[in-house]
Amino acid sequence: MSKIFEQVQPAVKKETIRVAAMTFAGVVLMWILFFVLHLTMPEQVPFDYRVFLGGIAGGLVAVLNFFFMGLTVQKVASSTSEDAARMSMRASYSRRMLLQMVWVVIAVAAPCFQFAAGIAPLFFPSCGIKLMGILKRN
Repeated sequence: MSKIFEQVQPAVKKETIRVAAMTFAGVVLMWILFFVLHLTMPEQVPFDYRVFLGGIAGGLVAVLNFFFMGLTVQKVASSTSEDAARMSMRASYSRRMLLQMVWVVIAVAAPCFQFAAGIAPLFFPSCGIKLMGILKRN
């Protein structure tokens, strides 16, 4: 396992840590929102262990997806064949989308997860990256 991480470039590690921090912040904000909504509509919005499990697992899937993308970009950048690089990116995209689709099915079907709390974190990395881009531009 450590041999895999030795081959990861520092930029991929750094950006994955940043995305993990943004995702964690988004999950915490989501939990706060669930709590507030639960206080106002306790029958419609749950606030129990399923919300926490969904947020943690969804956040892990989101960060893992970003990490796999970073590994693919690292691999493609060192590739000499443009066609092989393109095919590698397509295959990586398909695998990462499959990972997310499997997680969505699990989040909806498994009773131990609150489905919205499990799916929402998948959007946090892209929202966080866009927000950081906006804040750094100004």
